[in-house]
Amino acid sequence: MAQAWKCSGLRWSADGPVLAWDGGRRSALTWGKRVAFGVADGGVRTCVGARGHACPVRAAVSGRSTGARCEECARLDRAHSVAADTIADDPRPYHVYLAWFGPGMTKVGITAEERGSARLLEQGAVCFSWLGVGPLMAARRTEELLRAALRVPDRIPYADKRAVRSALPGAEAERAAEIAELHGRALALGAWPESLRAEPFRPVDHVEVFGLAGLPDAAGEVAELVAGGAVGGRLVAAAGPDLHLDTGGGVVVLDTRLMTGWGLVPVEGAEVSVPVREFRREAGVQDGLF
Repeated sequence: MAQAWKCSGLRWSADGPVLAWDGGRRSALTWGKRVAFGVADGGVRTCVGARGHACPVRAAVSGRSTGARCEECARLDRAHSVAADTIADDPRPYHVYLAWFGPGMTKVGITAEERGSARLLEQGAVCFSWLGVGPLMAARRTEELLRAALRVPDRIPYADKRAVRSALPGAEAERAAEIAELHGRALALGAWPESLRAEPFRPVDHVEVFGLAGLPDAAGEVAELVAGGAVGGRLVAAAGPDLHLDTGGGVVVLDTRLMTGWGLVPVEGAEVSVPVREFRREAGVQDGLF
């Protein structure tokens, strides 16, 4: 029986997307590369633990969970989390950003300045611009100001992001238009924290980075992995945690967060033999294996 590997998720490097594996191994992903793996027969998906620590009880978790954590580990993972507002004394400077994922889908968010654009790549932002930089709580207050005054959300569902990737405007200027307008309105607001320094509008476009130019419509998305199932296809694009795979019978989107917690094995020539849900056509509107 082939050795089973544990995937720790999709990472974005300077050279593009890579799959990371427990133990430190990484598999570079390039357009046209065949991605194929099977789920170990008789395997059970187990909790991935929290903050670098293994789950003490190796709890079983749902195949549909993108977090792959049991209730207790999920609680621990969110403890001391910037996203959950449990840290107020982080001394690092933070960027406030505006990110665009498709028509009518712009969000505001914050990320540590030292991380650069990594957070935007991880979220699958098609284009973005910095809005300001300053202490954590000033960045958080600015984020809240935009939500309240301009009704800009801080979250866009992944299903909505996936639904529009194959029908994005062709020109960079068109893709940046919404955040350009919003950037101007945001800078015109009063009540900005004094410690936050405004940043000029400089859009960064990720269409080429993600391989989205000419992306075919997707036929479906993997709903979950199952023991004994397999996934295989030619990589045509990647954005955020998602791989767009041409299976021969159409493009299927795989959220790589569904891979974590499983024992995965190499397979030859596999297509897709796991549950796939029909792809959403309409987005919500804003108010070693390889």
